[in-house]
Amino acid sequence: MYDNNSKGISWTAGFFMLIAFAVAAIFLAALISIPIWTGMTGQNFKDMEKGMSDPANSNAIKVIQFITTILGFLLPAVFTAYLLNRRPMYLLGFTQKINWKQVGIVCAIMITALFVSAFLSYVNERLPISESLKLRFDKMENDYDQQVEAIIGLNSFGEYVLALILMAFLPALCEEALFRGGLQNFLTRSTKMPWLSIIIVSILFSAAHFSFYGFLPRIFLGVILGLLYQYSGRLWLNIIAHFFNNALAVTMIYVLKTQGKSLKEAVGDNSDSAWWGIFLLPAVIGLFIVFRKIAAKPKEIPVDLARNEELRNTPFY
Repeated sequence: MYDNNSKGISWTAGFFMLIAFAVAAIFLAALISIPIWTGMTGQNFKDMEKGMSDPANSNAIKVIQFITTILGFLLPAVFTAYLLNRRPMYLLGFTQKINWKQVGIVCAIMITALFVSAFLSYVNERLPISESLKLRFDKMENDYDQQVEAIIGLNSFGEYVLALILMAFLPALCEEALFRGGLQNFLTRSTKMPWLSIIIVSILFSAAHFSFYGFLPRIFLGVILGLLYQYSGRLWLNIIAHFFNNALAVTMIYVLKTQGKSLKEAVGDNSDSAWWGIFLLPAVIGLFIVFRKIAAKPKEIPVDLARNEELRNTPFY
């Protein structure tokens, strides 16, 4: 649907433009990170991949993480929205008002959905794959865990607060702007098929994290976040939901690390509680029914129904 603020570029074009801008921005962020890395660590950029897992380089890693997240996710979404609409922040959903009742339901949905996600993680880890692929995926997960541990540290309360900003809030803000406010929004407007758009963007969302063992849980998380956005159109609710999910993980790791456990030990084995996810799926559905009633999406005025402001105070207005 086009509104009175549309600039005439199709939503389909906007969807693919956003993908192209995001890919280009990721490459640009990678180029920018090279002088940052060499300047802050004194190391050659060829050693960068290995050094990203070294806690001694945590300050450089934090700066690179910040730049990559902002440049690769948030700015492409805002820029594309600006090209498509005269009110880009409104188009993305940033300006819609929220209330505490909506926030409470969103947090309840995320807590309940975590159990379903744990079940899907249990299933994902047991999918049949070849031994060579298993070794490759295990290495990817191990490298990712080492990078996360190097970034967040969590050796003090100050590092915990910083981790909440860098690893919880910043990804929530930027990823929701790109995937829900941008890609899902544009694709839904183009196809008029919300569920198809949610599933496609959820797959893209999961694939962008490059984690085989987290692929199914992140698709499910993407669907949850996609439904929140589809039903409400309020991007800040999505950001709060995403932040809440990330913050729970960071907090859990922080608490367990204070007990002397590593990140791998903190994550642990969830096989004992995983099966609760099957029984709590109806609860997630029930909470969404409540959410739809209290967070109805604001209606837009189509172009052909919008009033011409030049005719104000005339019989034709």
